[in-house]
Amino acid sequence: MTIMALDFVISEGGKFGVKLILSLVNNFNDYGGKGQYVQWAKERGQKMQNEDSFFTNPMVKSFFKNHIKTVLTRRNTITGVMYKDDPTIMAWELMNEPRCPSDVSGATVQNWISEMACYLKSIDANHLLEVGLEGFYGASSFQKNPNNSPHETDFIANNQIREVDFATVHSYPDQWLPNKNNVAQLEFLQQWIYDHIVDAQEVLKKPVIFAEFGKSWKQPGYNVSQKNQLYNMVYTCIYRSASAGGVASGGLFWQQLVEGMDSYKDGYEVIFTEPSSTVRLITQQAKKLRALVEDFPKNKKIKIKNGYKHNLVYKQ
Repeated sequence: MTIMALDFVISEGGKFGVKLILSLVNNFNDYGGKGQYVQWAKERGQKMQNEDSFFTNPMVKSFFKNHIKTVLTRRNTITGVMYKDDPTIMAWELMNEPRCPSDVSGATVQNWISEMACYLKSIDANHLLEVGLEGFYGASSFQKNPNNSPHETDFIANNQIREVDFATVHSYPDQWLPNKNNVAQLEFLQQWIYDHIVDAQEVLKKPVIFAEFGKSWKQPGYNVSQKNQLYNMVYTCIYRSASAGGVASGGLFWQQLVEGMDSYKDGYEVIFTEPSSTVRLITQQAKKLRALVEDFPKNKKIKIKNGYKHNLVYKQ
């Protein structure tokens, strides 16, 4: 069974001190995704407009709640510990990159997050919870989005739900601004990171993790120095915030692979057994953040001065 492979992953994570964020469903069709739930409901006679019915159809929502309960209450066949009690799991993610294009008001996604977050926390109050958002803003701040476009999720409203413990942001300027050059993409990224750290600090008052970022070698004109520039900008922003006692608490690049996983390569992969300048950047950042954690009793006494937000991120 596939779930037994997850038992092994969690067990190994516990051995090596690795904390996990486990996503409960994908917005896209990879690994099944929300479309699979809609298909199951169709097979039981439910009439669906499209895959966005995942967020509103009572049968589909009951399927997903059953999935949440099954995963959270599973007892690991290797460790004997129930998932909801396992300290190796740092957090649950409701959905990878939720989207509902049929309702750009954002109300559908907001209601779904609220319902599912409450349900999950009723089973497991021990672990942290995040939504899986890309960081797009709703109608009130859509000008902060790529190309100033409105979006059906809302970084502010979605993360203000009480049961959501920390915010997430994804960063793919090469995908979002394909007609812009590298300089323009980096300028956007700088502002994108700045806005989210400030909003997490001042409005949400919750930590924020930059949960996906990268640059694909498949993009025209790519070179590794561009990728390193992007990584360095993200890492510099995170470190400046974290070292000042701010809300930025980490960055997870997309994606780490090992040798032999060629079928998973999408242009963003990093393989640690293939030494590169990018691997060195990642290693250096990990060591710097580790040092902050080890010095936490000292750092937590830092007093943030007025005007702190201009020092929390890489802002010129």
